[in-house]
Amino acid sequence: MHVDWATPWLCSLSLPAAMQEALGRHGAVAERLNAANGGQPCAFVDDSGLPADRGYEQFIRSTGTIPTRDNLHDFFNGVVWLRFPRAKARINELHVAELARPRSDGRRGPVRDALTVFDENGAALHAPPALWDALTHRQWHRLFVDLRPLWREARLVVFGHALLEQLATAPRKPLTAHVLRADAPPADAALDGWLAGQLADARRLAAKPFTPLPVLGVPGWWPASEDAAFYGDTAVFRPARGAQVTA
Repeated sequence: MHVDWATPWLCSLSLPAAMQEALGRHGAVAERLNAANGGQPCAFVDDSGLPADRGYEQFIRSTGTIPTRDNLHDFFNGVVWLRFPRAKARINELHVAELARPRSDGRRGPVRDALTVFDENGAALHAPPALWDALTHRQWHRLFVDLRPLWREARLVVFGHALLEQLATAPRKPLTAHVLRADAPPADAALDGWLAGQLADARRLAAKPFTPLPVLGVPGWWPASEDAAFYGDTAVFRPARGAQVTA
């Protein structure tokens, strides 16, 4: 299980070198995550320790431990737990609260749907207002070509562990993050608390306050995006509904 920590999406996490070294050791995923823990208030156990009669989220909430399988998906889930323990704990807390109010239709409901979207594919983005305007209006050529120099003032931090897994194993143009807007540059030390705060309001989450961003369109994240023609693929860079497509 080789992980290239130099890729832009993993660099965005700003993991300490000692943590990267511990995560790169041999052994079961849970063992490697525990070795990299560094005093965080979470621990990892083999998935076989999850009782058949207890749900995943409830088990985490009651034991403070995260059931972990030996695969890259759970590896990155653990990495995000180590990097953002408060935000991940908040997601778990909200899941458990929603599970305590079962729905008559048997579905997860809008809050749990939103939590899952962000947990799997979320990211935080700080960017100048002009970039945000282009992004929210899905003006992709303006966002990535015309305003390209402004991306030097932006910072994208990937949170979703499924997105990290896909970027690590099969990076491809359609991979999309669901981003929350950071109004100020997210300082590494404060980012976990900021994310936890963004996830505090269940009613706001139910409205899915995320903006889709094809992450490999971000300048410097993928060599092919150096060619402006990269952004002409309307199957990925879809115009806003009702907008005219221009060359």
